[in-house]
Amino acid sequence: MSAHIIITICILLLIAYIFDLTSSKTRIPSVILLLLLGWGVKQITLLLGIPLPDLNPVLPGLGTVGLVLIVLEGSLELDLQRSKVSVITKSLFGALLPMIIVALVIALLFHLIGGFSFRTALLNSVPFSIISSAIAIPSVRALDSSLKEFVVYESSFSDILGVLFFNFILTNEIININSFGNFTLQILLMFVISLITTLGLSLFLSKVNHQIKFIPIILVILLVYTATHEFMLPSLIFIMIFGLFLGNIEKMDKYKWSSIFRPGELAKEINKFKEFVGEISFLIRALFFMLFGYLINTADLLNLSSLCWAIAILALITFIRAAQLKITYQPIKPLIFVAPRGLITILLVLSIPPALQIPVVDYPLMIQIIVLSSLIMMFGLMFNSKSKNI
Repeated sequence: MSAHIIITICILLLIAYIFDLTSSKTRIPSVILLLLLGWGVKQITLLLGIPLPDLNPVLPGLGTVGLVLIVLEGSLELDLQRSKVSVITKSLFGALLPMIIVALVIALLFHLIGGFSFRTALLNSVPFSIISSAIAIPSVRALDSSLKEFVVYESSFSDILGVLFFNFILTNEIININSFGNFTLQILLMFVISLITTLGLSLFLSKVNHQIKFIPIILVILLVYTATHEFMLPSLIFIMIFGLFLGNIEKMDKYKWSSIFRPGELAKEINKFKEFVGEISFLIRALFFMLFGYLINTADLLNLSSLCWAIAILALITFIRAAQLKITYQPIKPLIFVAPRGLITILLVLSIPPALQIPVVDYPLMIQIIVLSSLIMMFGLMFNSKSKNI
């Protein structure tokens, strides 16, 4: 039986790799194919009567590791230059303001229609306001470099700010000046922890000559992220700072203190580390979405009561995104289509305490929004590609 499991997993991951290779040509987001692949595997196991253990508990842990690696991969690619100030500002605005507006409007609907407290409604609405970098970044490889850069910044900021927003609502029953003060202190504390850990890991990467050095770094990153997350600190700030520092280490040459990192030698190790993170990130992302696809029930996709909510939420997201792109002078097409929901949405919905869960925010709604937003992006990018070829 163990041989069959190993063979099956290897075949599935190789198929996932083919999806990743061909997604830039077909314009089909690999996440859609991975979800279909996982769902197909479930149908086969049911048809053949193959017993499998309950895999639901695996999903949150796998998603957490995937989130850390995806944000790390994205931040390692971000190039900090003065010439990038404009795109960084626009992408930050594009990530933050629409996220807040979408969350507030959905929360207001939950509050007015369902009669839930506004805090509960807001906590349940935040997961649907966040752009998924895990889906957006791999899907825009064929776009112009400027558009691709905007999507990388925007979706990375959206992940980080969205988690901060969610944790702020979750940890503060009453939102007042004190809650904002405590949250500011948490961010400052996280910055201190991030800087100390980043400098320590960078020194480790530059000084240690042992053939195994990337795995210990990943383990420390996961350890720090998980430990600080347990204390309700904004853990993703650490991932962002570490990635930005390593990704822009060559710009530190002008500072004398940077010599302790041996920037020239460190740059070579960073390139290897980027490749390593990219490959591990692909592996975890593929496993996560295949597992999520496996756990999907067909009835959830066809649930008509949640489908009405899903369509309304996606219409709201599209309208606000169009306004945001117009205000920031970004091309509406194809960027209006690139606002998928995904891994972050799943993790945050699963993180809502049972006592604060709204009945409508369930698996069917979550699945429908993720699948429909990915399909919108897929057809939008396909249409944009055809328009260019005409």
